[in-house]
Amino acid sequence: MTKTKKVAIVILNWNGIKLFPDFLPSIIEHSQGENIEIIIADNGSTDNSLDYLKANFPSVTLMDLETNYGFAKGYNVALDKIDAEYFVLANSDVKVEKGWIEPCIQHFEKDEKIAAVQPKVLSFNEPEYFEYAGAAGGFIDKYGYPFCRGRILDQVEKDEKQYETSSEIFWATGACMFVRAEVFKNSGGLDADFWAHMEEIDLCWRLKNQGYKIVFEPQSVIYHLGGGSLEYGNPRKVFLNFRNNLYMLYKNLPKQKFTRTLLSRMILDGVAAFKFLAGMEFKAFGAVLKAHRDFYKNLSLLKAKRKALQEKAIVNNHKQMYDESIMWKFFVQKKHKFTDLNFN
Repeated sequence: MTKTKKVAIVILNWNGIKLFPDFLPSIIEHSQGENIEIIIADNGSTDNSLDYLKANFPSVTLMDLETNYGFAKGYNVALDKIDAEYFVLANSDVKVEKGWIEPCIQHFEKDEKIAAVQPKVLSFNEPEYFEYAGAAGGFIDKYGYPFCRGRILDQVEKDEKQYETSSEIFWATGACMFVRAEVFKNSGGLDADFWAHMEEIDLCWRLKNQGYKIVFEPQSVIYHLGGGSLEYGNPRKVFLNFRNNLYMLYKNLPKQKFTRTLLSRMILDGVAAFKFLAGMEFKAFGAVLKAHRDFYKNLSLLKAKRKALQEKAIVNNHKQMYDESIMWKFFVQKKHKFTDLNFN
């Protein structure tokens, strides 16, 4: 990797040997070019992934990280070793269509303020539907709850070409994110303390606060299996989502919204916890309590991070942040589609 590549497609792998036969061939086939390099960074796998890749996919560059750093730090360690103009962070359970790279790269070359681009994310198992993690671009509501065009909470829409316009979004999914390498590195990359989950939303929020744009590009299409590392509903995933959402809010909220929003979110987390308890989901209930315990335990670190980020922030309000409660809209008003929200 001594020669600078224009585009480095970087797949962070952890025990993903079973995924390679179904997903890696499409990335190799549709990512040809002397200025494109496909790199698999192995996060301390124990399933012989590296030996399998050497034997079956010799065109792919391998990077052995030797330990499991988690998603966020694993990418930081890997990308720090790679010289490229643009990074593509792609999950190992992603299949791509022909022509998926150029439409995204064109955004960077037309507008230097664009920091990240997300393709259209469809379901690998049900390709006529959007996929949960990203769909047609990510947003958050006033309390920090993420949702997407094409997916609100657990309701996923059918792709009927209703989101075919390239436009600004709030966050791009970590399942497949194109990002300007210089901006990624200058921003400090993904927050390693997140370990995994919501670290890409935190990154995008930080970048937007610094005046950069995040864009959705529907002409680039990928298919995502989802749940490749932790299945939906896994208590570990519940813990990371609740804890990391608090981390993200604490770090990035503007001063005028900080106290009210954080307190409101804590109350809502309490409601969610007791809903888990009422449904006899005891592990999920415990995961929420553990998330709040870790949040309080790390307040001094979060204060330092917030102070540093607030000094860099030049934009406090974003049109891509929904100024209402997505929970109220979904559960009370029964608004289950993005188009029902009268937003953007």
